[in-house]
Amino acid sequence: MSTITVVIPTYNEEKNIVKTYERVKKVFEESVEGHSFQILYIDNASKDRTRDIIRDLCGRDNRVQAIFNNTNFGFSKSTFYGLSQAEGDCAVLMYADMQDPPEIIPDFIKKWEEGYKIVVGIKNKSKENPLMYCVRGIYYKLMDKVSDVEHIKQYDGFGLYDASFIKELRDLKDPLPYLRGLVAEMGPDRAEIEYTQETRKEGKSSFNLMKYYDVAMLGITSSSKAGLRMATFIGTILSLLCVIIAIATLIIKIIYWDYYSVGTAAILIGIFFVGGVQIFFLGFLGEYIANINLRTMNHPIVVEKERINMKREV
Repeated sequence: MSTITVVIPTYNEEKNIVKTYERVKKVFEESVEGHSFQILYIDNASKDRTRDIIRDLCGRDNRVQAIFNNTNFGFSKSTFYGLSQAEGDCAVLMYADMQDPPEIIPDFIKKWEEGYKIVVGIKNKSKENPLMYCVRGIYYKLMDKVSDVEHIKQYDGFGLYDASFIKELRDLKDPLPYLRGLVAEMGPDRAEIEYTQETRKEGKSSFNLMKYYDVAMLGITSSSKAGLRMATFIGTILSLLCVIIAIATLIIKIIYWDYYSVGTAAILIGIFFVGGVQIFFLGFLGEYIANINLRTMNHPIVVEKERINMKREV
């Protein structure tokens, strides 16, 4: 009998811990045959009662496992690390807000039994804020255009991953992993299951604009050189444009020297425009440098404070 580990990253999810446990347990007891299951919660230094509730579940059911991070290492790192520590023959990654319904896990398992090493959930519809869904769609299309590999649209990590692929992720030793890009780049043939994303039922999302920005920039800087090339192309075009304007202005001034005034407005507009473009791309370049810096420091992905009911040592 194979074992399936359901990995659930958490941060301030006290209202959802028991509900995720009960829904996952019900799915496996009623809809999955021939497989046992584990639930691995990886908590990213929650400030509410999340850890106390997880400890209580671990004490009542040894199929519930836990990894508690020492501090908050960020959503991407914590999620990737939790997946890399799964002990089962395959792992299902889902989130504690339950916007991605655990009821389609049996569909993932069927595809895995057919031989697929990766089965991803694709959001063909969503009940979340329409504006957010639209922005996500634009971002996925942008990533598909600028990335060196074909990205998976409307995919947030929810899916099933075979133990062989998880071992590859673990062996990477990447201190700044971008799971979606790695699945698209390194993953073998995959199956895709479409579903409707629900709204968050309990609690408040810890994601804000800056966290969405962090994830978006991690994806761009990890998967594409397009930003750097765009800076080169636009810088070259602006330089040529400025040369052309300068030559044209000089010619006009020579021909109509007695009444043509260049004026300061055109000069100031040109200076501010070029300066703004330079500052924008300096910031963009800084994102790449920060990405490189974090990778070269070779820090661990996370530092654990405690693990419960786990067989594998740190």
